[in-house]
Amino acid sequence: MATKSLFLSDPKTCAIVGCPFSGGQPKAGVDQGPIHLVEAGLIGQIENLGWKVKFEGHHEFEDISAASDPPIGILKNPRLVSRVTQSVAQVVGDHVAKGELPVTLGGDHSLAMGTISGTLSKYPDACVVWVDAHADINTVETTESGNIHGMPVSFLMGLGEKVETFSWVQHILRHENLVYIGLRDVDAGEKKILRDNKIKAFSMHEVDKYGIGKVVEMALDHINPDRNKPIHLSFDVDALDPSVAPSTGTPVRGGLTFREGHYICEAVYETGLLVAMDLMEVNPSLADEASVAQTVAVGCSLLRSALGETLL
Repeated sequence: MATKSLFLSDPKTCAIVGCPFSGGQPKAGVDQGPIHLVEAGLIGQIENLGWKVKFEGHHEFEDISAASDPPIGILKNPRLVSRVTQSVAQVVGDHVAKGELPVTLGGDHSLAMGTISGTLSKYPDACVVWVDAHADINTVETTESGNIHGMPVSFLMGLGEKVETFSWVQHILRHENLVYIGLRDVDAGEKKILRDNKIKAFSMHEVDKYGIGKVVEMALDHINPDRNKPIHLSFDVDALDPSVAPSTGTPVRGGLTFREGHYICEAVYETGLLVAMDLMEVNPSLADEASVAQTVAVGCSLLRSALGETLL
């Protein structure tokens, strides 16, 4: 029996938001992720699950330039990242406002500053399930690299020193509405931020200890105890073990198995509360052809699971 969505319009419509963008981190190629996912047949796969799919081509970020974009402090490409994420926020917000489910294909995870802002523009009480090896919650003060793909959560929550360039970001993501699953490479400054702000995080230690079923249940109990708030699922493929998804920018050993990653997506879909999803950091330039094909296939498979594909 199909899960009924509490928030989406009928007929259920999925809007693919392709974001070939790599400005939040230094490695070339992550901007090719969305193109590979679509070329792998993603749109037809989603249609086969009973969704009406909207896809108007990948976003062209060429017209969003920042010819003069020197670092702000240590932050790299700040004006470009700000303009692109603001543009993405508008697009995602428009889809959410119409009762469509935007699926944003990245690109690097700085894009989540835009996607989650778009979701929160309609649903300020939406919860975020952030599946990732990394917490991406560095602030201006704690970042060692200046790569903004490691910082989107801090901007969404209004943590750390304010940066005028990102003044458009509303700081309305609340700590009780955020939960992490799969963390295993967290900077010292980020650990302190998570503790100080009482942010719930289930690292791979908890996944090992309790099993993924219990972890997802505890995560949802924390952010959405009455199962009545919309959910934004932001999934970085590096949450998966590199043996499962090798073609990504910052792989870390000891990650989620193929089934653990899929279970998270299946369980979120079963709530009927999913209103937006991101799939980030597929980078087709960082591995051999077979590993790229494997990572792209896993990305498509995760998205199908989040949109209702079942094993039986």
